[in-house]
Amino acid sequence: MIRSMTAFAAGERSTEWGTLACELRAVNHRFLELGTRMPEELRALEPQLRERVAAKVSRGKVDLGLRLRSAEGGGELQLNQALLGRLAALADELGGSFPHMRTGFTELLQFPGVLQSKAVDQAALQAEVLALLDDVLDDFVAAREREGGKLVAAILERVDGIERIAGEVKALVPLIREGQRSKLQARLDELPQPVEPGRMEQELVLWLQKLDVDEELDRLASHIDEIRRILGQREPVGRRLDFLLQEFNREANTLGSKSVDRRTSQAAVDLKVLIDQVREQVQNIE
Repeated sequence: MIRSMTAFAAGERSTEWGTLACELRAVNHRFLELGTRMPEELRALEPQLRERVAAKVSRGKVDLGLRLRSAEGGGELQLNQALLGRLAALADELGGSFPHMRTGFTELLQFPGVLQSKAVDQAALQAEVLALLDDVLDDFVAAREREGGKLVAAILERVDGIERIAGEVKALVPLIREGQRSKLQARLDELPQPVEPGRMEQELVLWLQKLDVDEELDRLASHIDEIRRILGQREPVGRRLDFLLQEFNREANTLGSKSVDRRTSQAAVDLKVLIDQVREQVQNIE
């Protein structure tokens, strides 16, 4: 399915070390450019995070943010019972020498090593981060696909308009040729000296060949078929569409340069307007 390059997705995951939060947002870019924001304790995961994003996203400027909010209330603190036992034994040993010695509870907690944070299982925490990223990535890709569907609908609507205008021009071509033939004949009839019929036909054929747009209309029809085929594919097609739009524009420009009739000149302008609108939509496609 066609995907837009712009999207946003976010998610959270509760762990025994706190709440993990992940955000993914992206805007248009020629290639894949990934920026990351994360706490230092998760920085070792960055290569794996980049691999996972690159496996599902091929283009766009993507911003990946990770946060770890510690569990509320500081419940992860632990008392070092072994150290407290040694301190108690030392207090008993020195009690006779220092009978008035007193130690407050808060002072005891401030002794280095008495209070300890529960050790973080890095492997388990990293597994939680990767699982959360996978979930957010799925939502991110789904958001891109939903937006891509809207882009496809907008593009096809304009492609239908291009096809309609090309059909109108194709129907006008025989009438324009006959009109040019009649106009040339009228001018030749006004000449004081008659022109040889063979020479007149030769000049008329050469002139009409310069104005022939059949080839441009045929190529335009081929491009219309191709863009519809590409829009039905599942892999990233943004660059291919961008190249194809250059071909669309080339045919419209040639049609305008060969025009000798107000109707085809206007048709060439209308074609370029629609092609430019399609190009704007294509710039958003992955």
